[in-house]
Amino acid sequence: MTGEAILVLNGPNLNLLGSREPEIYGTQTLADVEERITRRAHELGCTVELRQENDEGRLIEAVQSAPRRFAGIVCNPGAYAHYSYALADAITAAGVPLIEVHISNTFAREDFRRTSVTATAAIGLVAGLGTKGYELALEAILSHIRDA
Repeated sequence: MTGEAILVLNGPNLNLLGSREPEIYGTQTLADVEERITRRAHELGCTVELRQENDEGRLIEAVQSAPRRFAGIVCNPGAYAHYSYALADAITAAGVPLIEVHISNTFAREDFRRTSVTATAAIGLVAGLGTKGYELALEAILSHIRDA
């Protein structure tokens, strides 16, 4: 099967990519990252919808509505990864395979970043590979969907 639709969700402060702590998150803007994701999706024969939300409730609503439109989700929940049980519950309830992405290696940072409550609901996690992690997560979610 080809032509799957994938939701790519970015959480709080990811709209600041390129200017926020470039020594950690790099100098690429979110628009740059989205352009690369879209290009890679085309190469892989799928479509992507790209969303960034600073609001936890809007992220939850996007996940809850995903089963009606998407075969999978790639999500960088930002700081919500570390404490949003509500987002984790939404991921579980949606039943759509999700791969979590973090630009930095969260396990090599502050103690609170070493736990991801949302990753417990994900089928996989890509962390510490910079913005390339989005493309790798897209490839992985498609492989998972196509192999199912």
